Amino acid sequence: MNEESGEILTIDEVAAYLKAGRRTVYRLAANGQIPAFKLGGTWRFRRTELDRWIANRIDTHSQSNPDGDAP
Repeated sequence: MNEESGEILTIDEVAAYLKAGRRTVYRLAANGQIPAFKLGGTWRFRRTELDRWIANRIDTHSQSNPDGDAP
């Protein structure tokens, strides 16, 4: 994996990366639910921050149900 640490992505690139709809990514960014910033009126995303956000969401989910069994 040879990624540039400061790689900046567009909404379309993030939607493809997350396998989510463009509208969903826009809504998450606008609501501050995903790490993003605006540049010239358009949303931009730093890949490293997205990866950290994904890892935190995975960790939070696994901590709430560590065995994968119903509580």
